[in-house]
Amino acid sequence: MMMTSRIHVGIFGGSGYGGSELLRILLPHPNAEIAFVTANEHAGKQVSEVHRSLNGLTDLKLSKVPEDLEGLKDLDCAFLALPHGQAMEIAPRLPSSVKVIDLSGDFRLRDKAEFEEHYGREHTAMDSQAEFVYGLTETNRDAITNARLISNPGCFATATLLGLAPLVAGNLIAGRVVVDAKTGSSGSGAKAAANTHHPQRMNSFYAYKPFTHQHVPEVEQELRAVGNWTSELVFMTHSLPVSRGIFASIYLETKQEMNDDEVRSVFSDFYNGSFFIRIVKGSPDINWVKTTNFCDLGFATRGRQVVVFSALDNLVKGAAGQAVQNMNLMFGLDEKTGLMLIGTNP
Repeated sequence: MMMTSRIHVGIFGGSGYGGSELLRILLPHPNAEIAFVTANEHAGKQVSEVHRSLNGLTDLKLSKVPEDLEGLKDLDCAFLALPHGQAMEIAPRLPSSVKVIDLSGDFRLRDKAEFEEHYGREHTAMDSQAEFVYGLTETNRDAITNARLISNPGCFATATLLGLAPLVAGNLIAGRVVVDAKTGSSGSGAKAAANTHHPQRMNSFYAYKPFTHQHVPEVEQELRAVGNWTSELVFMTHSLPVSRGIFASIYLETKQEMNDDEVRSVFSDFYNGSFFIRIVKGSPDINWVKTTNFCDLGFATRGRQVVVFSALDNLVKGAAGQAVQNMNLMFGLDEKTGLMLIGTNP
């Protein structure tokens, strides 16, 4: 049923890039009202003091995480934009009437051992994990619409899954798949650290986490949910000298020869009705999707060889934008509500 009253939203973790993007999108959202924003380190400060781009747009103050989470019964939806490991401490303690969208990796993996191997910490809330629905909107729309708990996908996982899902669903892939993915520095978070601080990255280019990136089991888990996924996945991530954007080149062979038009038809049919998927000619460009909730997909073919190009903004479609898209579905709104974000050139 269509939501008629405003959705009372709480944002846990409002000082980082994910929290900042949630504020940018939700403050003008016609159906949402932000009840509180937490940021323990900045508690008491005006939101606009921490995020200068929001100056004059809100009088909200940052607060500490409430001690009595069970008391948040007036809340409709909680966004958890927290570092990995913190959402599992909060989500199970929220009232059962509150819908939850977690932007971290805490509830993405259904296998406890895989989580602990790839995230390097114990999972203390696997009972709750079983209730979470994976929030890749374009492949899981019906389940998201009826869900209370959503695990928002990782940014690399979003770009990769959207680039592979139509081919996996059509059982068209033969053999190994190689994903060569690159991300901007904002993907490492707002706090500077060695090798992730933008001044270090802006004139550099390098690979990181070869074969061990935490999004690998997430991608394979969800491809198995989409179709008969049996291929070997080689997944390599690289640091791109820009601040925003993910670009993935996905190399594969199909079971029979396919030209560009045939591949385009597979994708167009699969994403029919998915507003935020744009099929482009040739290669997309991260500048076309920057600050928007679009994922642009392009292709090149040579016989059975296919490369899929996937581009998105890691902070929007790869994080906060997709989270709001999921919120819209959960509350019976048009999924585009509040997300008609237009990019810039350049």
